[in-house]
Amino acid sequence: MHSIRLATPNDAAAVADVYRPAVLDAATTFEDIPPDVAEFARRIEKVLQRTPWLVWEQGSAILGYAYASPHRERSAYRWTVETSVYVTPGQQRRGIARGLYLNLFQRLTEQGFVNALAGVLLPNPGSVALHESLGFARVGIYPGVGYKRGVWYDTAWYSRDLAPRRVPMGEVGWGARIADAERHRDEPQAPHPAV
Repeated sequence: MHSIRLATPNDAAAVADVYRPAVLDAATTFEDIPPDVAEFARRIEKVLQRTPWLVWEQGSAILGYAYASPHRERSAYRWTVETSVYVTPGQQRRGIARGLYLNLFQRLTEQGFVNALAGVLLPNPGSVALHESLGFARVGIYPGVGYKRGVWYDTAWYSRDLAPRRVPMGEVGWGARIADAERHRDEPQAPHPAV
């Protein structure tokens, strides 16, 4: 049995362990040096000021995480987030990324966000398949935008609606609805089908 819960800075070491192979062994992120535990604790704290950072916990192990962050700083973008998901090597294709993302989308919708964006470094057929299966549509490609280990990589950008766009829009963020919803999220969740 597993649970999906909000991360805390105390999860930074486990989250760093999940992320490190994406930096060192693959080109799925454009970072060259894996962030240390203190940096991950800082990142988790910063994200949680406005949006969820979730971890997939099975037993005492964290096997994956997903989070959302602001798309841009200007106020007109405040209903749009960028999402990311990472899973421990060897644990992919077990429904972890899908489960994290579906939980994340629900929480973001409860907070009032309407757009989710995701950047996928190419080639990455697994990530492309995941995003497209969850309703993301490719909206463009930045060709040759990142250089890592002697190779220039493209990034595909994906967009997914979280909720209808209305005029006027309400505000977004942590509110009473989120606090109420969090109280009911402590129960273990059934596994999601593998992607």
